[in-house]
Amino acid sequence: MAIVGKQFPDLNVDAMNEMGDTFKVNVLEEAKNNKKKVLLFWYPKDFTFVCPTELHAFEAAKAEFEKRNTIVIGASCDTPEVHFAWLNTPKDNGGIEGVTYPILADSNRNLASTLGILDITNEKYNEETGVVTVEGDNVTYRATYVIDEDGIVQHEGVNNMPIGRNVNEFLRIIDALTHVQEKGEVCPANWEEGKDAMSADAKATAAYLATH
Repeated sequence: MAIVGKQFPDLNVDAMNEMGDTFKVNVLEEAKNNKKKVLLFWYPKDFTFVCPTELHAFEAAKAEFEKRNTIVIGASCDTPEVHFAWLNTPKDNGGIEGVTYPILADSNRNLASTLGILDITNEKYNEETGVVTVEGDNVTYRATYVIDEDGIVQHEGVNNMPIGRNVNEFLRIIDALTHVQEKGEVCPANWEEGKDAMSADAKATAAYLATH
């Protein structure tokens, strides 16, 4: 279910930080109340393989996101306690010690279900037993959302589980969004900060294509 161009769901979710504090986070309110963009990235499971590389990569770029008025939030369906155990596991032992942004613990899967990013198929209901069964691990794919200061989703992308993300691409997307907001121009293919953008009309498109 694509939600680009729509308001991000208004849900409170448990979260954990590196200090061991459990608290509620509402991603929509984080954006609107703080007048900041939000980069929310989901990963399948704690204590796995591609996942810690991504969490460390987002941590390494956290200052760059902050320069862009953007809050970074990680998320999975693990519990806060499992998050905290992983946060206390050294990097050289597969852990995420040193990660400082909040990590959602959507263990009841309320938000992940609403977003439609869970790895489940073939849901079946047995009328005789009243049991619902599914195939899959019931964890999230590598979904990423860029949410603007008004709580509107401006980017949504989903990778399958073995495919890690390029953090620099999300910085580029945020730069492009900011350029659109501030300049009123649109950003063509492969646009990066400092490169030419263009007006959203046929004449400007023709002029851009003639010189690029």
